[in-house]
Amino acid sequence: MGCKFSKYSTCCWGSEQGGGGVQVPEANIDENENNNVEDNGPPSFREYTVDQLRKATSGFAVDNIVSEHGEKAPNVVFKGKLENQTRITIKRFNKSAWPDAHQFLEEAKAVGQLRSPKLANLLGCCSEGDERLLVSEYMSNDTLAKHLFHWETQPMKWAMRLRVALHLAQALEYCTNKGRALYHDLNAYRVLFDDDFNPKLSCFGLMKNSRDGKSYSTNLAFTPPEYLRTGRVTPESVTYSFGTLLLDLLSGKHIPPSHALDLIRDRNLESLTDSCLEGQFSDDEGTELVRLASRCLQSEPRERPNPKSLVTALIPLQKDSEVPSHVLMGIPDADGSAAFPLTPLGEACLRRDLTSLHEVLEKIGYKDDEGAATELSFQMWTNQMQQTLDSKKKGDAAFRQKDFKNAIDGYTQFIEVGSMTSPTIFARRSLSYLFSNMPNEALGDAMQNDAQVALKEGSSLETNKSTN
Repeated sequence: MGCKFSKYSTCCWGSEQGGGGVQVPEANIDENENNNVEDNGPPSFREYTVDQLRKATSGFAVDNIVSEHGEKAPNVVFKGKLENQTRITIKRFNKSAWPDAHQFLEEAKAVGQLRSPKLANLLGCCSEGDERLLVSEYMSNDTLAKHLFHWETQPMKWAMRLRVALHLAQALEYCTNKGRALYHDLNAYRVLFDDDFNPKLSCFGLMKNSRDGKSYSTNLAFTPPEYLRTGRVTPESVTYSFGTLLLDLLSGKHIPPSHALDLIRDRNLESLTDSCLEGQFSDDEGTELVRLASRCLQSEPRERPNPKSLVTALIPLQKDSEVPSHVLMGIPDADGSAAFPLTPLGEACLRRDLTSLHEVLEKIGYKDDEGAATELSFQMWTNQMQQTLDSKKKGDAAFRQKDFKNAIDGYTQFIEVGSMTSPTIFARRSLSYLFSNMPNEALGDAMQNDAQVALKEGSSLETNKSTN
């Protein structure tokens, strides 16, 4: 491996185990500087009706479920969209979870006062009859568990893992300073990524379940030892769970804390560290993260660091701080808009807006083939040409109705049977293929000689009109 961790013998065991260890100095950080919500941040907390949330989720459709265990989860999480097109996440509690509607509203309103860029903030709630629902900001790019344990394109880089740890610690520090130090069942599924791939802590864990009192749904091997004894969550319990997340980030696997500590004590660190990280960090950086995880996982709660100390320890470890998160995640541009600015025609194609497409084409002088109608009229006396004309009309009618499958069929019959080429038909069939998720066929039609000339002329006209 790229890192030997030569200093573990003095940093991860020894005096810390008995006497509480060396205290990490607290960070001298201006909370307002790090946690201010931007002017265009989330709206104030509000109450919603069941009808509003039912409409936002298409009747709580199964297709909109985003919770880990799907519809089998005790409290199901949905994605949705409000009438103003705001994307939201909705947590629908089991009907027995909150029998006291007043208690639910008070708890939700308290969490709803929090506003931090490090949180997926709570936007509102609903309490009607037996229904208890929470509404939060929508995070579009999955969970830490997905990117860490089930990645598809590339593993998460070391610098991004450190950023996740810092943002998470800052979120916990903010909540602690606001009097919400308890977080229930902190795990990799609670860390979400927004449109720009910035990591955020789900606000749902700040709400407790009042009926069953369960605060940990994960395997008991990952549960703080004092919770097993008392059944109570404390701020120190949250730090312990943070330590398990540090192990997740370091290993790329969900390793039970007891097993991880055994590996550290036995200096079997190669089994603990993600092999995908080879060469991405130094001995000192690896040493510091393992030391911090070990301190979080101390069996004695009072020996664990508080969130402010976690932030202090993580800030010096940050790398590539100026690089946007989506770049660290291997996404060149989060939405593609900066790298490939679209023309009005491109924007209309992206929206699949035929009305706007027609207006743009009219403005740039792109019209139906001149002479085609005359030639077709001359050939209408034969049955074959009558069928050709009918197939074109069928394609045109389907195209106007946005019935792209029948449009493709009609234009294909015209092209195969007809005795002439038509750049208009090729262009329309190309758009129909595009809207039917058939990009290769769309490109083939667009590259037809006559159609290619027409498209080039259209692009040139559009460019000239845009600059005038």
